[in-house]
Formats: sequence, structure tokens, C-alpha cells
Amino acid sequence: MTSQNRTGHIRLTSHPEPGTSATRFPIRWGEADPRQRGPVIGSVTNPADRNAIGAYGGAYALYRALAVSSGALNPLMRPDLTNTHPVVPIGPNPQWADPARIVSLDPFGHMAGEVFADEIATGTDIRPTIAVTRARLNLPEILSAMSAGRLKGDGTVLHDNGDISVVKIAVDPVWHLPGVAARFGVSETVLRRTLFEQTAGMFPELVTRPDLSVFLPPIGGATVYLMGEASALTDPRRRVSCRVHDECNGSDVFGSDICTCRPYLIHGIEECVREAQGGGAGVIVYNRKEGRALGEVTKFLVYNARKRQEGGDQAATYFERTECVAGVQDARFQQLMPDVLHWLGITRIDRLMSMSNMKYDALVGSGIDVVERVPIPDGLIPEDASVEMQAKKAAGYYAPDGTPSHDDLARTVGRDLDRF
Repeated sequence: MTSQNRTGHIRLTSHPEPGTSATRFPIRWGEADPRQRGPVIGSVTNPADRNAIGAYGGAYALYRALAVSSGALNPLMRPDLTNTHPVVPIGPNPQWADPARIVSLDPFGHMAGEVFADEIATGTDIRPTIAVTRARLNLPEILSAMSAGRLKGDGTVLHDNGDISVVKIAVDPVWHLPGVAARFGVSETVLRRTLFEQTAGMFPELVTRPDLSVFLPPIGGATVYLMGEASALTDPRRRVSCRVHDECNGSDVFGSDICTCRPYLIHGIEECVREAQGGGAGVIVYNRKEGRALGEVTKFLVYNARKRQEGGDQAATYFERTECVAGVQDARFQQLMPDVLHWLGITRIDRLMSMSNMKYDALVGSGIDVVERVPIPDGLIPEDASVEMQAKKAAGYYAPDGTPSHDDLARTVGRDLDRF
């Protein structure tokens, strides 16, 4: 890796020079004042200002590299952040000043363009890592719910055409390495070395720059869909419903009938709409963790292995076939998952739409109270996904006695639910 010293000479090293400050913008993670904390700088346009390992945009940095290499993008281009600031204020919340509470995102990431406007104006390449906008969701299942009478338009949260008004938040991952290491119960040295080794040496600064404690990993982040007023999230008098959902492209987007992902996501959205209409707030957190964080290629390989085994797809070997291919049953460790909810200021979830004990334990272990856990109703489970559901129940996923059946739901809403 090349860097430039004070005399202007280029040298092949990633170590800071002895006797020099590593950066003029040190990061003091956990400071309540963003200026005291300092900006996260992952720019490649001025290496001297960098105080984070990696680059802005996570995995998308590679597409930016292709654009630069093809001549489509000027490598020195810096974004004009005029009018890009959040459309809804988020925070500051008390959790932002707790260095142990938020370790996988920059709590001030959406404020960077405003807080550090003077530095940006004088040439420092500081970029937001969180964006907050407004949007509408349109899902055919919501129209079905309206037709069935489960939901009714109110003109604010849910419109008569089925559109749902949401605050939409994109979050890029920003890891504070000491905090991430503590979450997983390992030393920072072990974490840095393992990250370096398992990415085939992609980020040498993990082992050569102990002075840099922030890492911008080349992975996908999270998107938050907020229904209702953001102020409800921190008001103890108002209720919060939440679905934390891990990406499943094959189901969420293309409607696969082999798993419950899209049905559970839609169920979560419906419950969040209902909560927002009642004066509370609904939160969907959509994490990019395709195939149990193993990737879509691995997931499809597992599909083949499950279906081709003697006796066909079976609940008894559901997790075993994943482990045979990937070496682990599930790589979706949830230790970092609560961070975005802490960023939102949430301290209590009244209704959590999830059967995952890992998610529940991570939330409760991080200090968020969960009042009620809501499993997916039987009537929303596709027939071909029954193997998955049997396997999850056998593995101890949350499925209490009395979970509403297809017939129970049909009686409640007065219709057959097969369409949903």
C-alpha cells in the first residue's frame, strides 16, 4: 500500500511514521458531542485524512473502482451534499454516548454533512454513512389485507390504494473494532488477525495500523422502514412493533414457496402498519444477510443437497445439510443486530414478530425489553415450507402452544387465507 509522508515522497507501507500523528481527525468512540467524537473518514482521495480502514460504501466501493478504471468516474470527485440531509430528525439518543451500546454503525453518520460542513467546505472528504428519506411501500398482500378487512386506509399511514407511508433509512456498516471484539468475547488482536486472514489479506491495515480502530467492512448494511412518527420510538407511553428481518432475495423479491421469509416479512409489515395507526410506531429492520449470512450460492447448493438426499427433503436433516455444505448451520450471529434499534432510541419493543431465539436473546441481552413475541401464524406458511418450519420448531425456535392456526385466522377475519 502506498502512502505519502510529510516530504511528499511515496513509500510502500501502511504503518504510520514514528513520531507523527496518525490522523488529524482522531475518533473518540462514545463521545456524545459529534465534533468531540470526530468524523469517520474512509476517503481514498486524501490518504492523510483517513481515520478508518476500508472505504466508503462497503461492497459498492468495488463498483466505484470499476467506474474509475473505465473512465466513467473521476477518482477525485466529491459529492455535493446540498439538500441531502435527513427529512426526519433522528436523535441524538442516550445510547449514542455509550461506546458499548453501538459498535457496528456510526450514530452520527446521518449528520456528517451538517456537523462537519466547514471541514467539507475546505476540502476534507467526509461523507454520510446513513441517509434518511421518505417513501411509500406498495405490496399486493397489503391490498389483500385491506380487502379482507384486516387493515383499513387512514390516509396518513395507509392510503386507499394500498400505499404505506414510511420513513426509509439506509445504514452502511461502520465497525468500532474494540467494541465488536467485546461483543464476540474475543480480543481485538484476534479479531483483527482473523478478519485479515479470512479476507485473504484484503485489508493489511487491520494488522499494521493498531492506531485505527474503525473499519468499514465490504458487506451490505441495513435498511429501516419506519411507520408512524419517529418520536413514538422514544416515548414510553406509545407502543412499538418490530420485525428484524434477514435478507432472502429468493422469497422476499421473487416469492419462493420453499421458505417463510416473505410471508413473515409481510406479516411484520401488516402488524407495524396496525401499530402505527394506533398511535405507536412500527419498525422493519432489513439486514443484508442472504442465506443465513452464507450467501446465495451456498444457499442454492444446500437446496440441491436437501432435495436430492435419500428420502427427499426432511426436517430432521434440514440444518445438517447446511452444515455439510457451509461448515456451520447459521452464520447470522445476532450480536450486532440490536445496534440500529439502539440508534433509533428504542428501549422497549411491545410486539416482536420473530420466532428466532437468537434475535430475542440479542435484543434482551443488549438491554431492550421485549413484551410479546409473535410467531408467524400457521395460515401464512406456504405448504412447501412446512419442512423448514418443522425443523425450526424441532430446533427450539419460539412457537408457543396456541399459535393461531389457518382456521383461527380465517374465522378472525372472516375469509379464507389461501391467497395470502
